[in-house]
Amino acid sequence: MKGEPEERAAGAETDALTLALRQATACLEGLGALVHRWDTATGRLSLVATDGLAAESVAAWADLREEHEVPPALALRRGVLVMTRGDSLAIGASGTAAVPLIGADGPIGALSVLTAGSGEPDDVQRSFLQAVAAWVATRLDRSPGTPPRRGPATQAERTDPVGELTAALAEAATSRDIVQAVAKHILPPFGADGLVVSVFEDGRLKVIDAVGYPKGYVSRFEGPLAVGMPVTEVLGSHEPRFIESPAQFYQRYPAVQSKIMMGTSPKMAWAFLPLIASGRSVGVSVVSFNRPRTFSDEERGLLTALSAQIGQALERARLYDLEHARAQELQRGLLPRVLPRLPAASAAARYLPAGRGEQVGGDWYDVIPLPADRVAMVIGDVMGHGIAEAATMARLCTAVRTLTDLGMAPDELLGHLNDLVSDLGEDFYATCLYAVFDPVSRSCSYSLAGHPPPVVVYPDGTVHSPAPAPDPPLGAATPPFVAHELSVPDESLVVLYTDGLIDSAARDAEQGLAQLRRILSDSPALAACSEAADQDEDVRRLEGLCDTVVSALLPDRSGTTDDAALLIAHTRGMAAGDIASCGLPDDPQAAGQAREYVRDQLARWGLDDLAFTTELLVSELVGNVIRHAKGPIRLRLLRSRTLTCEVYDGSLSTPRIRHAAHTDEGGRGLQLVAALSQRWGARYLHDAKCIWAEQDIPSPDA
Repeated sequence: MKGEPEERAAGAETDALTLALRQATACLEGLGALVHRWDTATGRLSLVATDGLAAESVAAWADLREEHEVPPALALRRGVLVMTRGDSLAIGASGTAAVPLIGADGPIGALSVLTAGSGEPDDVQRSFLQAVAAWVATRLDRSPGTPPRRGPATQAERTDPVGELTAALAEAATSRDIVQAVAKHILPPFGADGLVVSVFEDGRLKVIDAVGYPKGYVSRFEGPLAVGMPVTEVLGSHEPRFIESPAQFYQRYPAVQSKIMMGTSPKMAWAFLPLIASGRSVGVSVVSFNRPRTFSDEERGLLTALSAQIGQALERARLYDLEHARAQELQRGLLPRVLPRLPAASAAARYLPAGRGEQVGGDWYDVIPLPADRVAMVIGDVMGHGIAEAATMARLCTAVRTLTDLGMAPDELLGHLNDLVSDLGEDFYATCLYAVFDPVSRSCSYSLAGHPPPVVVYPDGTVHSPAPAPDPPLGAATPPFVAHELSVPDESLVVLYTDGLIDSAARDAEQGLAQLRRILSDSPALAACSEAADQDEDVRRLEGLCDTVVSALLPDRSGTTDDAALLIAHTRGMAAGDIASCGLPDDPQAAGQAREYVRDQLARWGLDDLAFTTELLVSELVGNVIRHAKGPIRLRLLRSRTLTCEVYDGSLSTPRIRHAAHTDEGGRGLQLVAALSQRWGARYLHDAKCIWAEQDIPSPDA
């Protein structure tokens, strides 16, 4: 509509003024700030912007006259910074600092900061307030619709970098972002071509980033402080140092010739600026020039003011950097460094943080070996970014590992995860896909919680992506979750991913999934994996396929706003000759028949050395069913890297190890199973359970 451009322009001006007021308040560690515009015709000062102060608190200053004895009117009349004592607005302030706003034709208003401390603003704070006031005056003097002035730039217009830098620093998150913002908005207006920003910590200077210096030279700005150096003086005095030529540099600081400069500096003039936050020096910014130059009083004041603004922003960014580093360390510690290489599956994965990498996300994945050579594959996405989300991811990773050890089905496992996320509060949600591949049945059972379904690439190159009705994400769902099953023939690929891989600003999730299907269909990686000589080569080819998918779907990582995770598994079924099973009667004779079956089968497999131990295990497991459960009973033996003995029955009761007394005649069966096997456990099917025990198979060399 007709009025929308004007409304948007007015809104942008309001946001810019708010940012400027926020910087002015932070400079004096005050309670809030205000801006008044002066109407020369009526003599009134009208309140046009506030920050940090409630509307009812500033009502008394909403409409002032130039003759009033209040700080904004005093600053306007006197034309200088005015500092008054007392709580003028009854908000708990100790005083008010007011600065006149000078436009092209004279005073146009006042900027006021309500202070909390007892001291007067120091030179740096005064200079910074003057610079902010000059920028605010520029904005007030350029209201929407006013044609630009012709002729030489005013002082207010020359200090416009303050406003530009304020906006840039408000958006900057990391310390390096701060340096880049300073380089972009400060170097050109001053004709500078070099910048080094360093922080002071643990008694040493550490360079955050630099612009305009040869590679390797910047290291000269790092290290412990030395006497007689400009950086040492600036940090100690909190005052800037302006050096206009190399001759002046060596005259003031003779020690420099034997330290960082030694006549090899590519610069010829320098402004050493203290970076101050919360009353202490946090570092030094060095603005440099490739030729000698003089610094006017106006330039010195403006650079000093800008350094105060940079110091406050850098302190905030350093806190963010520390939080981000901790979150990254947490995430790196939780994501598997190396995926296991299992008889039934090889896998490769990628985790890609959002383009700018400002915060740690909650994307995660894992591959977990299960009994009977089954493989659990899980991928998830905690909604949001930051330490809290990384901690939630940690809890989910740990919970999945724990619940997986209990042999839970995918739908049941997600039900427990949903309870965990729900207990964290209403603001926590996560999507998850948990799948289990069974190499005996060559099937993949899975459940979804608001997550994209898996994609399967069959041996003939056909790509299948099921589209089941999605369950809500963890934290918002009401169990039970739906259980799904896929047929996964030998030499197939199972592909899991988070929405950050397929959904972006350039395409929606449906288009991204279609592109993923095309990439997988056209890739020769499936045939290459099937022909791999060993698992090492298999994994290398899967890694290559991951790179192909990522580079095609996310060619420009810098422009992405969401994390992405990708997991590709190459599955292999168990050979029929490595599987042996038989049914057993539901009576005491079953144990003897089981022992006989074990002896015959292990002889066929050439595992006679395990026969005695396996007979004992089978006898105890079958006997346990006869005494405490019910039929039908089935025995299954699986030969892989280990020998797995499984006994199935029709009861859902949970087997537990008893602590039998010395006089008890029974109750030691499961103790014997635990002692004879490498590990044992139970898992539950729809209407039955399986008790299993594993033994290591001796290598042929042994």
